[in-house]
Amino acid sequence: DDGKLDAIAIDIRGNVGGYMPAGVEAANLFLPARAHIIAEVDKSGAIKGYDADGIGAETSTPLYLLVDGRTASAAEIFAGALQDNQRAVVVGSKTFGKGRIQNVQPLENGSGLAIT
Repeated sequence: DDGKLDAIAIDIRGNVGGYMPAGVEAANLFLPARAHIIAEVDKSGAIKGYDADGIGAETSTPLYLLVDGRTASAAEIFAGALQDNQRAVVVGSKTFGKGRIQNVQPLENGSGLAIT
């Protein structure tokens, strides 16, 4: 055995995600520089794109993602970016399909309000 990985399988079934930046950062680990991850479109139609910066350590080993109906939010961003860039094969059932980005807005008292 040469010690190399034959493939990587990541199980994100039941992963309800989290905040959008986490999905972008996770996808960045597996994508080459300039690979498109996601685009944010605000209510005025302004677009902010997120692309991989090339720091990904693992961009060639075959990758498989396991998903299900509870895979949501940042986990969907992660899976979608890797699938759209032909970096991973996504296996399982349809994901939650949230389609919205959740952000935390800081409040004056130091707490935050999560807005979807």
